[in-house]
Amino acid sequence: MTTDLFYLTLTAGLGVILWIPHVVGAIRKFGFPKAADFRETRDRGLDAFGRRAQRAHANLVENLAPFAILVIVAHVGGAANETTAAAAMVFFWARVAHALIFYAGIPYLRTVAFVVGIAAEVAIFVEIVT
Repeated sequence: MTTDLFYLTLTAGLGVILWIPHVVGAIRKFGFPKAADFRETRDRGLDAFGRRAQRAHANLVENLAPFAILVIVAHVGGAANETTAAAAMVFFWARVAHALIFYAGIPYLRTVAFVVGIAAEVAIFVEIVT
């Protein structure tokens, strides 16, 4: 497995794991039966951490599709190299940092982590098109 695909796999796994704090927050707040009933109104009553955890997960999911497409196109198209591997690694660790910073509620540092992840995606894109 290439480094690019390895970090894509780790990022997908991160997407699975990031849902857990939101679910735990809902269970803590409402108890399992109400948290499991999938009502829209449930999320409105979450505490600040629960809402941040939900948004951190949603943000990763939104960014996972472009990252996955870029990594797969680079791999299949023969553009994967040391640059794309490093960018995939940076993307993954930037997303880990983004989630942890989001959980902690640190607004400006969260944006820095987000931009670092976007820059990594841009680096992969540039390698593909050049």
